[in-house]
Amino acid sequence: MGVISTDKNKITLIYNSEETLGKQTYGYVSASKKDILAIDTSKTQITGTQWLEIAEKLGLDISDLVQKEYPNYQGLYDPKTSLKTEDWLKLIKKNPKIIRRPILILGEQFYQIENPSDFVKYIEADSAGISRNPTGKD
Repeated sequence: MGVISTDKNKITLIYNSEETLGKQTYGYVSASKKDILAIDTSKTQITGTQWLEIAEKLGLDISDLVQKEYPNYQGLYDPKTSLKTEDWLKLIKKNPKIIRRPILILGEQFYQIENPSDFVKYIEADSAGISRNPTGKD
């Protein structure tokens, strides 16, 4: 059993309210009729164990959660240096803005949101009972 609570009747959104994509995605999610658990990483810290579970459920390495080209990431470490999982977790913990995209959890499915409107297709697929790839990619 994972450490992140999942519920088919609840939407969990992990986002950063200081980022445009996070704010816009939250707007879409808050319009939903389902119960919502919104976790704003600018105000609430997510544990390393939770980040590892999120990466696993998305089918990604922990380093893939980080937007390496993003200005918030630049200068945090030497990109020529090879980081271990623990190093990535420390970097994310100290700098939650470097997370690539908001993360949506619908039931047991985890998705990274690229566009705020992605939420609509995921919620419609969830409502129709359609199983999707955990990465949200077709």
